[in-house]
Parts: sequence; structure tokens; C-alpha cells
Amino acid sequence: PVLASAHESGCICLWNIQGNIMKELLPFSECSSGPLTVLCTDISTKILLAGSKKGHIICWNIDSFLEDPQNNKNQIKEKLCWRAHTTEVVDFFHEEEKNVVVTASTDGSVRIWHAENGYYFGYFGQSRKFELSDTSRLILPPDVNNFPAIIREESKPVEKKVEYPLMLDRDK
Repeated sequence: PVLASAHESGCICLWNIQGNIMKELLPFSECSSGPLTVLCTDISTKILLAGSKKGHIICWNIDSFLEDPQNNKNQIKEKLCWRAHTTEVVDFFHEEEKNVVVTASTDGSVRIWHAENGYYFGYFGQSRKFELSDTSRLILPPDVNNFPAIIREESKPVEKKVEYPLMLDRDK
């Protein structure tokens, strides 16, 4: 068993049942997620979703990590980040059968998104029916102007080694 906790700093901590931190995650994507407010996983715990105070949804692939947490090669990979609301995400869930994420915000709206690519399907209370099978149209809610960011494997930052560390020079 693994416990996930979301923090004001935007960090997610994964804990084992002995109370030791197994992993700390920070969103990699360009969109600044801000403090995290809510977490959930899909039923099979292959993905971890986080909602933020700034209205973002961030998705990580945790499947290989949970299979063997001791293996350092099994990393948690951020898959997707999108702006779902302009205000705090207070709750959401992932519906695996329909492959959608339903989000709720302090702005009073409840919205439906495609779980794989963050495409917007609509909101509860709209006059038209939801077309959950049509994922080809990329539309956004009227208050959001950022398209979903799919995080590619090759876009991960490379660790840089510092060749010339800063040194304190008391004479200067």
C-alpha cells in the first residue's frame, strides 16, 4: 500500500505504510500548478491525478513505480497537464469506462474532460448533449485559454553538472 499526500508547495509525497517517504513529485510541465488541493487515481492505480488551487489538473503515470518501488529505473512520469478552471479545483474523479475526468471548482462549474489528452467535452447544465466519442475537436471553455500540455519523454530536463560552483570571495 502507498499513501499519496498533496502539499501547499505543489509537491506530492508517496509514503509507505511504515511512514517513510518513498518518492517526492513536483510537476514538470510549463504550467505552474501552484498549491495542490485534491488527488485521485484511476481504479487500477495506473495514473495519479492532482488538482491545484490555480485550476490545473496534472496527470502522472505511476504504474511501473508501484510494481517495483525499490527499482530506481521505474520512474513516475508526468503525462499531461491542463487548465481546467480559472479558480481552485475542489474535487474531481476519473471515470475509467468512459475515459473522462469530471472536475469541480470554486467557480461553481462542473466540467468533463477526456482523460488521455485533456480535451474539453462540456459542463454540467449545458444545453447540448455531451459527445464523449468525439475527441478530434479541440475546444476550450470560455474562461480558459491554455491548451493541454502533453509531456513527451524527450522533453524531460537533463540533469546538468555544475563545472564552476559559486565560491565565496571575502575580498570582493
